[in-house]
Amino acid sequence: MRPIELCDRLGRWSSGRGPLYVLLAARMRQLIDDGELPGGALLPPDRTLAEALAVGRTTVVAAYDLLRSEGRITRRQGSGTRVAGTPAASEDPPADPIFLGSLETRDDGVLLAICAAPGEPPPELAEAYQRIIPELTAISGDIGYYPYGHLSLRTAIAARYTQYGVPTVADQVLVTNGAQQALSLLAHALVSPGDQVLSEAPTFPGALEVFRERGAVLRGLPVGLDGFETAVRERRPALAYVIPTYHNPTGAVMPRLDRQRLARAAAAADVPLIEDEVPADLGFPGQDRPTALAAYGSSVISIGSLSKSIWGGLRIGWVRAAAPFITRLARLRAVHDLGGNVPAQLAAAHLVPLLDSLNVGATLQSRHAHLTALLSEHLPTWHYPKLTGGQVLWIRLPTGDGNSFAQTALRHGIAVLPGAGLDLTGNSPSYIRLHFHTPKATLTESITRLTTAWHAYRAVHD
Repeated sequence: MRPIELCDRLGRWSSGRGPLYVLLAARMRQLIDDGELPGGALLPPDRTLAEALAVGRTTVVAAYDLLRSEGRITRRQGSGTRVAGTPAASEDPPADPIFLGSLETRDDGVLLAICAAPGEPPPELAEAYQRIIPELTAISGDIGYYPYGHLSLRTAIAARYTQYGVPTVADQVLVTNGAQQALSLLAHALVSPGDQVLSEAPTFPGALEVFRERGAVLRGLPVGLDGFETAVRERRPALAYVIPTYHNPTGAVMPRLDRQRLARAAAAADVPLIEDEVPADLGFPGQDRPTALAAYGSSVISIGSLSKSIWGGLRIGWVRAAAPFITRLARLRAVHDLGGNVPAQLAAAHLVPLLDSLNVGATLQSRHAHLTALLSEHLPTWHYPKLTGGQVLWIRLPTGDGNSFAQTALRHGIAVLPGAGLDLTGNSPSYIRLHFHTPKATLTESITRLTTAWHAYRAVHD
């Protein structure tokens, strides 16, 4: 691609806040993800592009290095800098092979141990849809657009927060198409290209994708955001992101005093703190539900979802925050899609009060016990923390690395998530994430395939 052609496509890439290389990388990232720079496209050399853009060569080098670290471009001596992937015959944009691939159902016999979500909806979901038929037939004079979400569901969500120690009214709740849309709206509202964002390392990869898409500069802190106060003084972040209850992927639960300290520190620094409560409903029997961070600080913005407790296909999530901020988000949401699916929201309004009676935690505990027993028998050298809830195991391999083992596992019919893609700091190359949301028979087959893959892997890497 000629430099002048790339410059035309970049447009006003330098508008925004942050270092020039971050702004340049953010614009190129958008072009790559939108398919305007297709897989295999040759990009201009550092010096040539720098001259065309009238910037220093170090700006282009740093932008290219950032995109290469994300896997969006490749740089090889003798073959130049290219967009990652192979040239496509169609104009479809390139997809992230892990993040997007984990969301698609496969028909090739490969078991998916990547995307942690229920593989089947509970019978209560169908029952909820049956219950709303009279409500749907009674609708009149209603065009069905609810940028804030349907009032019945917002009221049910607010009541659940109040039940667990966070007084909430419907005006403090925005319903979204899953927690991923909630994260995307928050990133658009709070982050500009070049802004600093603090996140745990490791963490939920979908959140990292959202912040990267906005051109954020990510800073990883230990699980629980240990070192938050120092990082705030040094970085002046636009926001921080944390999963305090049954952390994804480690399963850790933040102690009450640490919750208080973190929420109050965020409020004192005026840093929005996004509390991801999606796994909070997945506690094993006998575990008290920890009080949400939102009970301890005004800067906390909570997000939740029914994707892990009910079914991902229901696409119901939410944001809980101060009412004026919810209004701001609703305006932004209206630009994106006007509102969510009303029948799904009416059904969800019946499901939210039932969450504690669905025994999701008991099912997960039984499957967790089954999985760990199989691991102890067949893969005793794999290490993982003891859990009190959640849906995934964070497994440390005794040798090798997660990326190369994931490739071996895929060749043996099972897809696992390597830990390197979940950790901003690069400290988790020997980890993989394995979920236990599937029935016991599937878990048994998964361990059979993983065991075979591990023996093949060890034969090469020992």
